[in-house]
Amino acid sequence: MRIRPVGAHALLIEFGARAGLPAAHLVEAWRAELWQRRERGDLTATEIVPAATTVLLDGLPNPTATAALLSRWTPEVTAAVSAPLPPVDLALSVPTKRPDQVMSTTETARSTREAHGAEVVVPVLFDGPDLPVVAEHWGVDVPAVRRRLTGTPFLVAFCGFAPGFPYLTGLPAELALPRLPTPRPRVPAGSVALAGPYAGIYPSASPGGWLLVGRTDLTLFDVDSDPPARLGPGTRVRMVTA
Repeated sequence: MRIRPVGAHALLIEFGARAGLPAAHLVEAWRAELWQRRERGDLTATEIVPAATTVLLDGLPNPTATAALLSRWTPEVTAAVSAPLPPVDLALSVPTKRPDQVMSTTETARSTREAHGAEVVVPVLFDGPDLPVVAEHWGVDVPAVRRRLTGTPFLVAFCGFAPGFPYLTGLPAELALPRLPTPRPRVPAGSVALAGPYAGIYPSASPGGWLLVGRTDLTLFDVDSDPPARLGPGTRVRMVTA
């Protein structure tokens, strides 16, 4: 992890993969931790903005003091993101533990991951023109692609490209896909697409080079809503067949 100053009141935290742990996992762990710290009053920041391998902290009254805090919190966050989750009672959605157990690293990991937002169910009509291409890359048939996507618990890692465009993680690295050699001049709003290690949903019509696998009627960006983006960082996403 590397901390860089950005202007007078911001810091950029840069991550690289470590010990087989993808940078995206570290970004999400820090995003969740920093959002919780801000809620508790431990951190003053106007903006906490995750990206593919970075987290930007903006609006810091004292970046030097904040950098020292980040260094102090690093061992706790690193331990949390590396710890496996304990057995879970799916009926109660709580970890199985003895009443006399104190807070452990594993519980810290669960606390960090519980900073994710509520799950959003996205109904998808899987009729995208690139479904056969995805199936060929994955070495399966088209129904298997649909099963994979509806069976994957996705998480919004960050937003980018266009307002409200969510980059969804959750697919195994070996299923990463190439973009189209030539982008389409217009991709309809609501298109569900895949590229690289991500799934994404186009919130508005725009050019795009991702592989289209389906479409949804869910509105993803509305300037009159608070927040405007329906799928913000940390939101859990589950696709279902429309």
